[in-house]
Amino acid sequence: MISVLFVCLGNICRSPMAEAVFRHQVKERGLEDRIAADSAGTGDWHLGKPPHEGTRALLDRLGISYEGIRARLVRPADFESYDYIVCMDSANERDVRRLFGCRSSERAQVLKFMDLLPEKKTADVPDPYYTGNFEEVYELVDEGCGRLLERICSERLNESRV
Repeated sequence: MISVLFVCLGNICRSPMAEAVFRHQVKERGLEDRIAADSAGTGDWHLGKPPHEGTRALLDRLGISYEGIRARLVRPADFESYDYIVCMDSANERDVRRLFGCRSSERAQVLKFMDLLPEKKTADVPDPYYTGNFEEVYELVDEGCGRLLERICSERLNESRV
């Protein structure tokens, strides 16, 4: 099973949205038995809580399930448990790399989400907890998750778009 962990600050807006959207795209491709997704945060303010109401409202409107998603902290063991650790902004990436230290892993590939969308003018996925713009975040997340899924299919499953 190929596993992806999306990471943001509080794990209630961006990373759970990415987890839900990615799971939805994986399911649409019929790959849910081969690819799994999760999300976590670098801060502990919202542990155990469901996604932010703005994220839930947007996902509900689009018919994308967020069932079972609850905020949790990223932990050192995640480095050995996930194939892709996708950070929603530069600060999250820095925190994740600091948490994992200098250890190398044959498994985990840490990347910044916006590196999947190099043509975009922003380095980080904006945090809608502060901006309130969940639509903008969804558009980036939807496109970036699609690119990540294509990358995984190409690199790990030797498949291309169906």
